[in-house]
Amino acid sequence: MVQRQAIVAVLLRADRFLAIRRGPAVPRPGYWQPLSGKIEPGETQREAVVREVREEVGLTVVPLAKVWESETDDGRFRLHWWTARAESGDVVPEPGEVGEARWVTPEEFLLLDPVFEGDREFFERILPGL
Repeated sequence: MVQRQAIVAVLLRADRFLAIRRGPAVPRPGYWQPLSGKIEPGETQREAVVREVREEVGLTVVPLAKVWESETDDGRFRLHWWTARAESGDVVPEPGEVGEARWVTPEEFLLLDPVFEGDREFFERILPGL
């Protein structure tokens, strides 16, 4: 099986980041997670971060740095984790992909249910060291 490439955008605003609940049109709806999406052919990771965020929640962001790499629990995707700044603008969720969106602290994220184990690992182990 060929692993697809995807980005995870950890969108920062003050001491919070944007968590979304997966919408009805995507696999495994209802899970809370940072924004994510597939990298299109010929697209850089940085371009994918900007495009996915704009498509899913209507924000214009500035990618900052790639901070981690992981795999999805089913092994189908290699995830490239990026921090990005969303200085202004209102979140306008794309209803098929995003059921709900909230600016949360990492501690609040860990209380959401359900979340993916890899996302939990990022907020418990990786983010505190950044």
